Amino acid sequence: METKILLENGTNELEVLEFVVDGNSYGINVAKIREIITYSPVTPVPNAHPSVEGIFMPRDSMITAIDLRNCLQRGQSQPGGLFIITSFNKLDIAFHVDAVIGIHRVSWVDIIKPGATVTSAEDGISTGIIKIDGKIIIILDFEKIITDINPETGLKVTEIEALGARENSEVPILIAEDSSLLRKLIIDSLKKAGYDNIIKAENGEEAWEYIVKCRDAGTLDKEVHLLITDIEMPLMDGHRLTKLVKSDEETKHIPVIIFSSLVNEEMKRKGEDLGADAQLSKPEIGNLVKVIDELLGR
Repeated sequence: METKILLENGTNELEVLEFVVDGNSYGINVAKIREIITYSPVTPVPNAHPSVEGIFMPRDSMITAIDLRNCLQRGQSQPGGLFIITSFNKLDIAFHVDAVIGIHRVSWVDIIKPGATVTSAEDGISTGIIKIDGKIIIILDFEKIITDINPETGLKVTEIEALGARENSEVPILIAEDSSLLRKLIIDSLKKAGYDNIIKAENGEEAWEYIVKCRDAGTLDKEVHLLITDIEMPLMDGHRLTKLVKSDEETKHIPVIIFSSLVNEEMKRKGEDLGADAQLSKPEIGNLVKVIDELLGR
């Protein structure tokens, strides 16, 4: 089953693939999916994490297979089912699932932040919940799943230390990131790089409201010199935020950096069409600082 992104730019919509593990419905952003294939036997890896089933080589490229049932603390998967092969953070990973139901087109506004409705086994690895025809679908945080298995795939904060001693700067930078953990890591990294004046927003809508408030008060040039945004966020995603900023005559001069696990060739084209000044994959925190330096003329 081949997948491709069909959505127009900046519509604040996404396509969610619904799949089943142990009788429960879960979801993944279609933008993360490379393809879906029938399960094939894998070669176990000695001393691997319990959630790593093994490796296999479709089309001469080696891919790691993750047992999603094990990640969700629901036992071990048996041979059969499907592999959802994903591509994000410059990694190709296969997730073993029982079945695929179909694709739903939804708005980020309709995604509910996970809370008490999520069981303890899934708590912490869910980015949101949607309700389709009375059925609850839990959207899983695949980046966190992979980072929990191998922390080396997460933000490479050690890259900041390699930049050496730097002067402090009070240039105001607005960051839109819904993950509290990633938001803290990014802010801490930027502060280590000398950028002390960080304004944080939990999603694109909150960031846009702050920009509009500053614009209407006539203080925009003092309050926001640069915007960093994730793509996947509830209420308003980063592409919609970028479109709003770059289509407004009074805000379009603000440099926008898209910093997301979803940055690949196709998503880069989308970001370019929307006017993004730079786009980076999330592990590249060192490059993020370098791009900020360039855009701010530091």
